[in-house]
Amino acid sequence: MNSTNTALKYIQVLTVTLLLVFLSSACTILSPAPAENNVTQITQVATILVTKEVTQEVTRVVEVPATVTPADTPLATLTPSLSSSLSGPPAPSPAAPEVTILEHADCLYGPGLGYLYKYSVFTNNPMEAIGRNFDGSWLYIQNVGGWNPCWIQAALVKVPGGDINGLPIVYSKLPYSNQYNSPDATAHRDGTEVTISWKADWMSLDDYRGYLIEAWICQGGVQIFDPIIYIPPLASNVGTLSVKVTDEPGCALLSVVRIYSAQKQGYSIGSNVPWPPAIPTPTPW
Repeated sequence: MNSTNTALKYIQVLTVTLLLVFLSSACTILSPAPAENNVTQITQVATILVTKEVTQEVTRVVEVPATVTPADTPLATLTPSLSSSLSGPPAPSPAAPEVTILEHADCLYGPGLGYLYKYSVFTNNPMEAIGRNFDGSWLYIQNVGGWNPCWIQAALVKVPGGDINGLPIVYSKLPYSNQYNSPDATAHRDGTEVTISWKADWMSLDDYRGYLIEAWICQGGVQIFDPIIYIPPLASNVGTLSVKVTDEPGCALLSVVRIYSAQKQGYSIGSNVPWPPAIPTPTPW
C-alpha cells in the first residue's frame, strides 16, 4: 500500500512538472515583442510621415513670396527713362535735408491733391526731404531716419535755405488693390489735343474714388508729369468716360500715359494707354 502511494505521488509530481514546463514554453512562444519595440517602430513611421508633410508645406510657403506681385508688373512696361525713376524713393542718405512742417497737413501717396491719403503731419514736425516733382510744387518727405515716405505741398514745408533744386525728381509706387478692374483705355489725337477714353468700371459708393491718369507728356519742349484725378459723380460713372490732355511735339522722350481705377484702399494695376505720337508742325518754306 505504501509503495503504491509513493508511486502515485511520484507520477503526480512528474505530471505537474511537465505541465509547468509546457506552459512556460508556450508563453515564451506566444508572448508578443516588447512594447518598447512597437513604440519605436510606430514613432519612426510617424516621424517619417510628419517630416515629409512639413517639408512639402515649407517648400510651398517659401515659393509663394518669390512670385512677382501684380503691383510690380506695370513698371516693366515703361520706357527706360521712366522705369528707373519709378523704382521708388532713393536710399536714405545723410545728405537728405531736414525740413519743418509749417502747418498741419495731409501727406499723400502722390504729388497731387487727388491722390489717396496716407497720413497726417503736424506743425513743427521735423521730416527729411528726399525728392520733389518736376516743378518743385510737391516734396517727397519721410520721417527722420528714413521711413514711411509721402507727398506734401512744398508751400507747407520750410526747407533750410529755401533751395530744393538739389533734390532728385522722383515718382513713388502706389498702393495696390485688386478690388476693381484696370480700365482699358484708348487715345485719339487731334493736333496737340489728345482725348483719352475708357469704359467706366462699376464701384460701390463706399469704395468709389474715381480714376487716376498719370501722364508723362510733352509741353513747351519739356516732358512734364501731369497727374489727372477724374472723379465724376457716382451716378455718372457709366458708359464711356473721357478726358483731354495737351501733348506737343518737340521732346526727346516719348510720352507715356497710364490709367488706374481708384478705391479707398488703393489703385488697380496701371493700364498703359496706347499713345498716338505727336506730329511736328511742318516748317514753311
